[in-house]
Amino acid sequence: MTGQHPIEIDTSKPHPARMYDWYLGGKDNYPVDEAMGRQMLALDSRVPVMAKVNRAFMHRATRWLAGHGVRQFLDVGTGIPTEPNLHQIAQEIAPDARVVYCDNDPIVLAHAAALLRGTEEGVTEYLQADVRDPDAIIEGAKKVLDFDRPVALSLVALLHFISDEDGAHDLVGRLLAALPAGSYLMMTHATADFSPAESAAATAKLKAAGVTLALRSRTEFARFFDGLDLVEPGVEVVDRWHPELGEPIPGQEDAVIPGYGAVGRTS
Repeated sequence: MTGQHPIEIDTSKPHPARMYDWYLGGKDNYPVDEAMGRQMLALDSRVPVMAKVNRAFMHRATRWLAGHGVRQFLDVGTGIPTEPNLHQIAQEIAPDARVVYCDNDPIVLAHAAALLRGTEEGVTEYLQADVRDPDAIIEGAKKVLDFDRPVALSLVALLHFISDEDGAHDLVGRLLAALPAGSYLMMTHATADFSPAESAAATAKLKAAGVTLALRSRTEFARFFDGLDLVEPGVEVVDRWHPELGEPIPGQEDAVIPGYGAVGRTS
């Protein structure tokens, strides 16, 4: 594994990756994460469904990409491992697929060995780095991926934790600019479009706990794909993007999932 740094785990405030783990029924979280997670559930009981729907989008998008010849993946904001992981989906279709995972949470690092059990033909690697340091991500990824061949950049359920003021669009642009033509961006993002009151309350609660939540509209989300060729059906509610490529998540049909997903190709 590359880019390891000794980092103490801060259990004084919730962390999005650990909250996500709690929503998915995992055990790698702390009381502060569960407490905030329960506050989110009090606002919208379907938050765990949303987390699972985001995972399901990643599975479907990876199947689509691997099925269309992509053999290299850079997954930023990996989160705590939950099987099947991206490399398992990609290598099931293309055993020689190469995958680099990247996250800034030391708990993910502690479980990175689970992310590295790939095929003999392929390569899986873990890089500890923050999306706010795209140069470090690219430098580390280049040690594993061939940047003369297309790479799929995965930013699933990540950018809604980075505000425009913190340069969210610039960070995505810098990552994409380092990738060769014919690369892809696969991304999901939470939105307040369908539940503005609950979303405002959630944003306030997370802000009070030191967590940024930058919910974006469909138009604002689509801006991340400016200059890219969108894969059909374009920007779509996250569970409606190529549903034929995966199984539905129980509960997703109860109401509109408040998030968008899309895949776009660089030219």
